[in-house]
Amino acid sequence: MKAAIQRVSEASVTVDGEIVGEISNGLLLLIGVDEEDESSDANWLVQKILNLRIFGDQDGKLNLSILDISGEILCISQFTLIADYKKGNRPSFIKAAKPEKAIPLFEYFKTEISKSNLKIESGIFGADMKVSLLNDGPVTIVMDSKTKL
Repeated sequence: MKAAIQRVSEASVTVDGEIVGEISNGLLLLIGVDEEDESSDANWLVQKILNLRIFGDQDGKLNLSILDISGEILCISQFTLIADYKKGNRPSFIKAAKPEKAIPLFEYFKTEISKSNLKIESGIFGADMKVSLLNDGPVTIVMDSKTKL
């Protein structure tokens, strides 16, 4: 699994002109599911994200996690994170998990991250979503569960 993690002051996702998810201070998570991913990949990402110290402390140093600040999380499924761009100029998404695998794993990820008792919002899997955000910093980190070894 891959995650693009953005520290935000606010973020929202709209489907067909209606806001379906909205947060204030916290993290916008774009989550891509690879065809080889398993629940262990989701578990690893959840723990890394929840404990990632990318929020400023009283001295302005990045020492606090989303848990420390009781922040909010907006999760968006993003199959394009699994793009293969090695050949040519058109990315291939052949390694992205098909919906029958990606949906349950994305839902599992959201269930596990919600155990943090933080406010968790989400987009709609497979929908044409419009995501708005006010990036704070900006702070953006990309994680790949395949690097956990």
